[in-house]
Amino acid sequence: MKAIIFDFDGTLANTLPICDYAFQSVFKEFDNKDLSSGEIRAMFGPCEVGIINGNLLHANKEQAIELYYEKYLEKHNDLVAANQEIHDLLIELKRKGLKLAIVTGKAKRSLDISMKALQMHNYFDVIITGDDVVQPKPHPEGLLKALSQLHVEPHEAMYVGDSDADIQAGMGAGIYTVGVHWLPDIQTMEFSVGPHALYKEVHEFINSLSVSLS
Repeated sequence: MKAIIFDFDGTLANTLPICDYAFQSVFKEFDNKDLSSGEIRAMFGPCEVGIINGNLLHANKEQAIELYYEKYLEKHNDLVAANQEIHDLLIELKRKGLKLAIVTGKAKRSLDISMKALQMHNYFDVIITGDDVVQPKPHPEGLLKALSQLHVEPHEAMYVGDSDADIQAGMGAGIYTVGVHWLPDIQTMEFSVGPHALYKEVHEFINSLSVSLS
């Protein structure tokens, strides 16, 4: 094992509540629609721009996109708390000499907001966002790009995520794929395709890695 690739929302940070809030604000303001968290998350796959362009009825998409980022930044510190276990995990993985990457459907703009707020920028060797792919997860394009930039083979990497799309993308890329349910808000309660492993606690994942890497 040379590299571990992570999803972001619901995996590295409990950012799903702020995503819900920002999207709900946009659809209420522009389409006068009250959307539930479930309805919002059913749109996930493309980046925020893709979600708004593909689902908003109002013609002024650009203004709606700007409102999304305004709301995302406005409430980020209220709705997203730093997670010490996740920080400790990343520090431990770097200590073990592993390359770390993120493959997320988020756009770079919102990812930068979250990573700056959570002080995560220094941990990752490669970051692939929704802006960097033509085909979002569950297509493996993002993971294949990450593997290429990390200079590792699929059998030398692991992908960690909380959604069906993550698991399907990992399997499609031929990577050992781990499902996690260790944060309060996750995208998929029951995976339709079984991951190679499933962890509900960060320390369980760390322990498993310590055994496999020793």
